[in-house]
Amino acid sequence: MTRIVGVHGIGKYRYYVAAGSAEGAAETMRQKWDRYLHAGLSGGAPYTGQTYVSEVAYYAHLLRKEIPPASKRDLRKMDSASQLVLADWMKQMGGAGNFAGETLTGLIHRFAEWLLLRLGPHAKSFAEDFCPEVAAYFASTEAAARVRSRNAVADVIRRNKPKVVIAHSLGSVVAYEALWAHPDLSVDLFVTLGSPLAMRGVVFERLQPLPTGGRGRCPQGVGRWVNIADKDDIAAIPGALKSCFDGVFRDQKVNIDWADFHTVRNYLGCGAVNEHVEPFLKV
Repeated sequence: MTRIVGVHGIGKYRYYVAAGSAEGAAETMRQKWDRYLHAGLSGGAPYTGQTYVSEVAYYAHLLRKEIPPASKRDLRKMDSASQLVLADWMKQMGGAGNFAGETLTGLIHRFAEWLLLRLGPHAKSFAEDFCPEVAAYFASTEAAARVRSRNAVADVIRRNKPKVVIAHSLGSVVAYEALWAHPDLSVDLFVTLGSPLAMRGVVFERLQPLPTGGRGRCPQGVGRWVNIADKDDIAAIPGALKSCFDGVFRDQKVNIDWADFHTVRNYLGCGAVNEHVEPFLKV
């Protein structure tokens, strides 16, 4: 069976706290990814121990100054860098236009209420993970965290030599930059799930390498890039990457759950990756 490497998304620092090590966190997540992927591939048949994912590249602990533990902060109490990410992200969701003329503090307060009313507590909790971790990854004063994160992902890919890399959420950004930063790496299939790679003002203009002429490019070591996004995923804005990146083979829109719109469990379990991954499972 082929080797698949996963790259996790936001909100996964709790695995490090629970396991006490990055290796333990990665193994816990690998076991979960196997179950999620099996659910999608088998149509929900009972899981009997199949191994699909050789390793999940773990980097969440590298984005934290305090180890351990660190709890998430309410949107209204986040640091200024995280609030700036939120303000730019709001523009993508259409929230900022409703609160013209507000100070940043007032905007955050009003937007927290708007997000809660529009999408519920899950969306607010998601934002409280998304903003600090994106801010930490791109922080100019903490560039070492960014380099360490993408090197950690590159090391896992190099060690496992996978045919397939599946990257979720912020992990798609880390994996994209890792594949560019380490040209010795090559994969036949790169699958991005719920990716914010094209999010203007938050991610796209800050990528390494920088987009040229308003467009990014598929990493040179990637054979085929498939992007999958739920229609309601507020991290995947825009959901289609072809409009911003050359070399995307396919953009695929799915409808996994309007309230639970971003979890890797739902992305892997809905069967959207099946046609892309199955040919490699037969090798």
